[in-house]
Amino acid sequence: MSTSARMLRLLSLLQTHRYWPGADLAARLEVSARTLRRDIDRLRELGYDVDAVRGVAGGYQLRAGGALPPLLLDDDEAVAIAVGLHTAASGAVAGLEETSLQALTKVTALMPPRLRRRIAALRSQTDGVPWGGGPVIDASVLTVLAQASRDDELLGFGYRARDSEPTQRRVEPHRLVSLGRRWYLVAYDRDRQDWRSFRVDRISDPVATGQRFRPRELPAEDAPTFVRAGIKSVGQRYVVRVRMAATAEAVEEYVGRWATIEPDGPGCLMTMRTDTLDWPLMVLAHLDAEFTVEGPPELVDRVARAGERFARAVGAAGDAG
Repeated sequence: MSTSARMLRLLSLLQTHRYWPGADLAARLEVSARTLRRDIDRLRELGYDVDAVRGVAGGYQLRAGGALPPLLLDDDEAVAIAVGLHTAASGAVAGLEETSLQALTKVTALMPPRLRRRIAALRSQTDGVPWGGGPVIDASVLTVLAQASRDDELLGFGYRARDSEPTQRRVEPHRLVSLGRRWYLVAYDRDRQDWRSFRVDRISDPVATGQRFRPRELPAEDAPTFVRAGIKSVGQRYVVRVRMAATAEAVEEYVGRWATIEPDGPGCLMTMRTDTLDWPLMVLAHLDAEFTVEGPPELVDRVARAGERFARAVGAAGDAG
């Protein structure tokens, strides 16, 4: 762990305002007691009031009641942190999406105004394309949802369900979930008095009301399980069936839980329910194996058109050579 990363980790632990025995902090950071003391001295130099208790049972605690000074970073470090967290929050780093959003919110709040403006400009002038060609999500919407979920704060927003008119929702946000190409908000809908999962790309103008709520127990093992169950219960536009000259293990390794893979002799049968044909087309292009599309007809046409384009591109490259 680099020194700057370790300092951020130390600051994050101290900001819980609990008393940390020195041995526990050193173990968490995987450093010696001497290195920990030097890191504490650096935080004090930056303006953080850290109280220390000496002796065998000694430890450290961030003094309550004082305003936190800005996080001192040069421009390159600030940009590196913001870009890294923003990339992870977009799903490029599996399992770090929500944590990255929360970390980005905290770190940006601690930056001096000049750097906050630079980061805001970077985010506002960057066009993101989610993995797999999914819908583009406004990072500011994700941040509002993440903060409200973290703080147990009632949330209001506009929502347009598939083939429906826009509605206004009042929800108790529970968790953000990133699955494949899409983001979902798991929340308790107060007006409908039931749990729902909302596609984030269909949410507009989210506003945290400032009203706190007591978290309810989610009727599922976890938020991803709840979202997956909801997706399976909703009819999808297409049922894709493809016979592939590849092992079931090879196909399943790539598509994960988004399809049902059944062994079929030396190959396999892939069945996928989906609203769009972009994802199955990308799967077929990625897997280096012969295949036969059994349905739907729309996918047969998409594969044929894509094959023609590739053939023309290869022919043009040969002519140019």
